[in-house]
Amino acid sequence: MTGFNDFNKMLDLFSDGIIITDSKSNFIVNRQFKKLFNLESEGTDDVKNILKMYGLSGVLKTEDVSVKEIAVGLKKISVESFSQCNGDERYMLTVLKEIMDNDVDRTEIEELRQSLGVMKDILDNAYQGIVLVNEDAKIIKWNYEKLFGIKEEDVLGKSVEDVIENTRLHMVVKTGNKELYDIQRIQGHDMIASRTPIIKDGHIIGAVGTVLFKDVKEVKDLARKIKVLENTVNIYKNEIGKMYCANYTFDHIIGQSSKMLKIKEIAIKAANSSSTILIEGESGTGKEYFAHAIHDASFRRKAPFVRINCAAIPHELLESELFGYEEGSFTGAKKEGKIGKFELANGGTVLLDEISSMPFNMQAKLLRVLEEREFERVGGHTAIRLDIKVIACTNEKLNKLVEKGLFRHDLYFRLNVVEIEIPPLKERLEDLELLCEDILNRQLQSVGLEPKKLTEKSLLALKLYNWPGNVRELRNVLERAANMSSNVYIDLNNLPDHISSMIMSDEEVTDKKQLKDKVAEMEIDTIVNAIKMSNGSRTEAAKKLGIHRTALYKKLSSYGIDIKGIV
Repeated sequence: MTGFNDFNKMLDLFSDGIIITDSKSNFIVNRQFKKLFNLESEGTDDVKNILKMYGLSGVLKTEDVSVKEIAVGLKKISVESFSQCNGDERYMLTVLKEIMDNDVDRTEIEELRQSLGVMKDILDNAYQGIVLVNEDAKIIKWNYEKLFGIKEEDVLGKSVEDVIENTRLHMVVKTGNKELYDIQRIQGHDMIASRTPIIKDGHIIGAVGTVLFKDVKEVKDLARKIKVLENTVNIYKNEIGKMYCANYTFDHIIGQSSKMLKIKEIAIKAANSSSTILIEGESGTGKEYFAHAIHDASFRRKAPFVRINCAAIPHELLESELFGYEEGSFTGAKKEGKIGKFELANGGTVLLDEISSMPFNMQAKLLRVLEEREFERVGGHTAIRLDIKVIACTNEKLNKLVEKGLFRHDLYFRLNVVEIEIPPLKERLEDLELLCEDILNRQLQSVGLEPKKLTEKSLLALKLYNWPGNVRELRNVLERAANMSSNVYIDLNNLPDHISSMIMSDEEVTDKKQLKDKVAEMEIDTIVNAIKMSNGSRTEAAKKLGIHRTALYKKLSSYGIDIKGIV
């Protein structure tokens, strides 16, 4: 095989045994091949005997061999063969790798196979080529026949600068410096070429040159196409970003109570991981605020935040909404198919709101997606890898639904990795004043209302109320009160009756005091008359009044009645 003497030095760089044969049964082996079989020399007969002994004779005929593993003494050796045709010439590359233990490292073998496959694709590409030179810049391997129209046998052993115009491979051999993506004028074309030195033990033993593009115009066309694609992708990204983004941060969650501070701390920590989060709480407590804030605080903040209301989507459409569908998947499907919410959120966050409303059969499919992190569109057969953070919200206790058989226990455990339970407003009334201030000063501005303030009595009435609708109800009440108020203050009369009745007005207090005084006056007159009629006998007076004597004593003391002044 022409040029093999120089090529042998390059093969010695490999840590695995290698034998290369051509269709004429010529072959060459590297140093590691000899070490694997304990060969003192690389004589033709010795190598042939070794190949025959281990069932590898077909290698010499460039035939594919079925042997995948052999034993040489106590050593186990894996065998991989790869063939390539160059015109009428056929070459066989056989790699022999020692297995260091009883387990074959299939990963390394597969990586080697893929690497060799890539090399073969490069060599076969019509617009690329490779030339190898030795330390004297003489050609030892040529794959430029399709590119330049020059056959390999016509150039082997020649100086590269005498064959390729404007080459710098001989300079790379001298300097050892890489020259990547350089424009080189060859045969009237400005080609894109790279040159890389081959170094062993600190010494330059050769270099490899490759042509990446046949003409620089190809690069310009490719760059233009890439630019157009980038602009299109950026347009879509911006549109998606506007449609699917988090609207709230942790600054929007108002509360300084110990419960809220602890919950916010848990949520901030959970935002920094990809673990699934389950948020539970009564309706109106602010579950969605937390979901938005968690996405905004995560490393996914620039990716889509997609909200899915499981209760609002018809059950029969839920699967296609979540996972999308392929063309012609069902009657009424769009001709071009449709992307699902999960695929749309890839790289970002999905909020599964009202998760307790998800149909039982869909719960099983959701569980599989969460476990395997991949899914297929409805009617599709291609698995789509999924990289999302999942946040589930519910105003029901999922563990109670699990006990009743209305929710899958395995899905519940998968969702409940990090649990956040938001307390109702009645359990954190110490946050009420802060919430009112935030709503009146900031949130009501969004509906065109001027900032308002609460009077002490109106604030007290709000604190006495039970708030079954939580923060959502508070926001509605304050918005109504702000509309009813004619000045900068919200007073009792601006609040709904069911809340203002929690505390009495000044008039009501006065009326109640007057009624109490009148009752006391009547009671004193009645007691005095009873004592007079009983000639000062408290026992007889108690009988006439129909009360116990002890009760009479207490009333006499309470009203300061002196019997001696009566009788």
